[in-house]
Amino acid sequence: MREIVLPKFHESLLNQEWYKVEFDAKVKQALRNPFTLSYLRAGMKEGILSDMAGALGRIHDVVVDAAKPNLIARDIIDVRTTTESLERFPRAKKSAAYLAGEGGTIRIHGERYDWVDVQTNVFLKDGVEWTREFAEDAKWNVMNRQLEELGRSIAQLETEKIIGLYGGIAAADLAGGAALAGGGTAMSWTKAVQLWDIIENEDFHPDTLIIHSKQASQLFTATEFINSQYLPSEQTELSRGLIGQALTMKIYKSTLCTNGVAHAVDKAAGVLLIRRDITTEPYEDPKGGVFGIVASERIGYAVLRSKAVARMTNLSTSV
Repeated sequence: MREIVLPKFHESLLNQEWYKVEFDAKVKQALRNPFTLSYLRAGMKEGILSDMAGALGRIHDVVVDAAKPNLIARDIIDVRTTTESLERFPRAKKSAAYLAGEGGTIRIHGERYDWVDVQTNVFLKDGVEWTREFAEDAKWNVMNRQLEELGRSIAQLETEKIIGLYGGIAAADLAGGAALAGGGTAMSWTKAVQLWDIIENEDFHPDTLIIHSKQASQLFTATEFINSQYLPSEQTELSRGLIGQALTMKIYKSTLCTNGVAHAVDKAAGVLLIRRDITTEPYEDPKGGVFGIVASERIGYAVLRSKAVARMTNLSTSV
């Protein structure tokens, strides 16, 4: 039997003292859990696992790896880790020069500041639970598929929250003070330029364009995006929703976006705080006769600069 190699993400967490303590407790709990015991036995048959610590490490790895392709949220907003329950973000207000004569009263006012407080009090959670009998009879590939679904659902909900954050900005607070009109026509290179331009005129620098899959399909028929100079292969990763680049903006597609609406952003427009990244732990309800795994994360998010976001509405909703 080959020796278990702990997943990289799990292994890096083991370097942190708090995780070591929690992980030791999880190993003891897992030894009583029919799901994790069945997972260990299935892994031993496959020659992949040799002990419960390795099984839990593998479970964590499967969930996180399944989450990664769906974590579009972390590509469209500024992401920071924190150990605090609240972080305060100062925002500088621009100074204004004035005309003056020789001598006279001097008005000195440097940059002034306000701030945005971001609390990390949002908990995203999902779990899989099986009966003891089902867990005992389940195969390795069936268990892994269920674990992958946990990672996908957590990542999808995180992305939904961040897309909703941009979508919730009032039109008057957007770049240009209003949403751009799509005129009921398809998404195009010209419309991408309009979104880019309106943010540039607010002295921000758009780096991301977020659209629904229907608008992505519309772009795939545009000459500018067929041309390799706008769609270089190294800048596409369709499994992660990255379909190409327009000007300085990477273009992401997601069905979590509203069909007919596009957002361009400078990622500095908002912040996603990660207080606790995706973690997994055994779950048991002996009274109910079910056992399984729970995946969760703790985050916080907020808009810091609404003028760094542009919106276009009333785009065509069909290809």
